[in-house]
Formats: sequence, C-alpha cells, structure tokens
Amino acid sequence: MHRSTRSHRQGGLSVSSQTIEAPTPRPSRLGGTLYRGREGMWSWVLHRITGVAIFFFLLVHVLDSVVLNISPEAYNAVIGTYKNPLLGLGEAALVAAICFHAVNGLRIIAVDLWTWATRHQRLLFWIVVAIWVVLMAGFLPIQLHNVFTEPSHS
Repeated sequence: MHRSTRSHRQGGLSVSSQTIEAPTPRPSRLGGTLYRGREGMWSWVLHRITGVAIFFFLLVHVLDSVVLNISPEAYNAVIGTYKNPLLGLGEAALVAAICFHAVNGLRIIAVDLWTWATRHQRLLFWIVVAIWVVLMAGFLPIQLHNVFTEPSHS
C-alpha cells in the first residue's frame, strides 16, 4: 500500500493532495455471475426482460387477431395450434411475466414517489418476489391441471 502526500502553494493557498489506492472489488453476490448489481438493479433487469416478453406476446396476439378478419377458418386453425402442452407452459410463463412486471411496477412507483422506498430497495424487491410467488402459487396448479388433463366431453 503506497500513500503519498504532497503540498504546494497555488495562488496564495496551500493545497494538499493525497493519492489513495482504489478499494479492492467486492466479490460477486450471486454465484459468480458477471453482473454485480444488488436487488434494485436485478429488479430493473427483470422489469425490462418481462416488458419485452409481454410486448412480443401482444404483437403475436394482434397478428393472430388480424387473421380473424382474413378468414374465420384460418383463425380457428391458428387457435387450434395453441392447444398443446408446450404453449400451455408458455401461457404460464406469460402470466408469470405479467404478474412480476405489474407488481414490480408498483415498486417502481413507490421508489419514484417516496424517498423511504429508495432507501429500502432490498426489502421492496423481496416483497415483490413474495407477492409474485403467492400469485403464481394460486395460478400454476390450475393452469398446469388444465394443460395436462384432457377436457371431458359430457
């Protein structure tokens, strides 16, 4: 560790400068990832990812709705392709993205409106995660049951 101190006169004032070594970087907190952000930054990243995913869903939704104007038979064929387990899991992922994006949006509003929220990023992030888990725990069993069981035709 090398520290040096210099003093010199500049315009009648005594100016002192000191060189200090940069602190050593702290280790990554999330299992060796390259990203070193804390909860507030992870929340920011997830908000952007879920927003993009929702945008692409809406784009596909608008496009398949346009098919209805072209031909009702073509629309029924497109909708029929959605009735498979893989797309059912995709629907579950979409609902997960929408729920996280919505609840995290409320966190962002709180951070924008109140200074206490800015100081409590970690707590608010984990509250968002807890609410998201509760919402998904209510939705996933029903969705997975609907995806993986055959409809009964009585």
